[in-house]
Amino acid sequence: MELPRVLHVDSGRSWRGGQRQVFLLATGLRDLGYRTLVVAPTGSPLIRRAEHAGLPTYRLTLRGEWDIRSARELRAVAREWGAAIVHAHDARSHSIARLALIGKRKTRLVVTRRVAFPPKQVRLKYRHGVDLFIAISQAVKAVMVKAGVPAGLVEVVYSGVPAPQVKRPRNWRRERGWPPNTVICGIVGAMTQEKGLDMVGGIARRLPGELFRRTRIVLLGGKGKGGTTVSGVEGFDAGFVEEIHEAMAGLDVLWHPARSEGLGTSVIDAMALGVPPIAFSVGGLPELIEDGKSGLLIQPGDVPGFVRAAAALISDDGLRTMRGEGARQRARDFDAKRMIERTAEVYDRVIAG
Repeated sequence: MELPRVLHVDSGRSWRGGQRQVFLLATGLRDLGYRTLVVAPTGSPLIRRAEHAGLPTYRLTLRGEWDIRSARELRAVAREWGAAIVHAHDARSHSIARLALIGKRKTRLVVTRRVAFPPKQVRLKYRHGVDLFIAISQAVKAVMVKAGVPAGLVEVVYSGVPAPQVKRPRNWRRERGWPPNTVICGIVGAMTQEKGLDMVGGIARRLPGELFRRTRIVLLGGKGKGGTTVSGVEGFDAGFVEEIHEAMAGLDVLWHPARSEGLGTSVIDAMALGVPPIAFSVGGLPELIEDGKSGLLIQPGDVPGFVRAAAALISDDGLRTMRGEGARQRARDFDAKRMIERTAEVYDRVIAG
C-alpha cells in the first residue's frame, strides 16, 4: 500500500524544541517510506537542516497568523505535491493551513500543539477544519479540552529525542579553571521569562554558604555573554551551542525552573545523558520526571523548595549519581522512534476517517 504524502508546515525562524521535533519527524517518516515536504520560512534553521538531510523543502513567508497570500501559495504547493496530509506544527501555520485547505476535504489537516496554556480563537480554529490535533502531553490535551476543544479530536503523542551519542563531554571545570570539587548546574533552552530564567538568581542566592561556593552555573542557549556571575555565583553564559549534547553531558545537575512547559525536550536530553533535573511541577513535566526517582519535582513557584532540592543534589555525589541513572532509564520512554511511529498511527487514523 502506498503511504500518504505529508506536507509539514512550521513558521518558526529560530531553532527550538518544536523545530527539532519537526525535523526528527520528517526525516523519520522519510526513513519509513513516506514522501515528506517541509515548508518553512526562508533562512530558517529548519529549512537549512532539512535540505542538508536531503528532504524536499519549500520556502514560504508565513508571517501573519491569517496570512492570506501564504495560504494561497500553500494551497497550490499542497495540490502540486499531492499532499494527503498537511501537518501544521505551530499556531501560525495552523491558521494559514486552515485557510489553505478550505473546501479541500480530500486533504487532511493535522495540527500539533506544544504549549500548556489555553488556545485562543477556539470557535474559529479548533472546532472545525482540523481532522485531528496532536498534543505533546496529557497536560496540553487537558488545557485544550478545558478551553472547549472536543476531547475526541485530540490525540497525545509525546515528544521524543534520539539517544544522544557523546564521545567526549565538555569539561567545564577545565575550560573555566574551576576547582575539581565544584558542581556544575546548567540551564538549557530559550532564556525567556516563561522558562524561569529570572528565578535562577533567587535560587543561587539562597544556597547555603559552602554549597554557594561550590556551585557553578552554565547557561546553554540565548545570546552568549561569556564569563558571568548569577547573584554572586560564578558562571558561564555559553549562548547557542552547536554540539549541545557534549555541552549538556558536562553538567552535573539540570535546573529547569520553567513556569510553563508542554513537555520539555531539553529536559529529556539531559535525562538521557544521565543529568538529573530539578523542575517545577508544571505542564507535562510530571509526566516526564518521576519525583525522587528520575529527578526532583517542586511545587510551582516554590523557590525555597527548589533551593532545598538543589542543595540536596549539590551536596550528595551518591544521590546525584542515583538520580542521574534513574533519569537515563526514564528517558528511554521518550525516544524519537516512538514519537515517529505514534505520529504515523495518527496519520493512519486520519486517512481512515
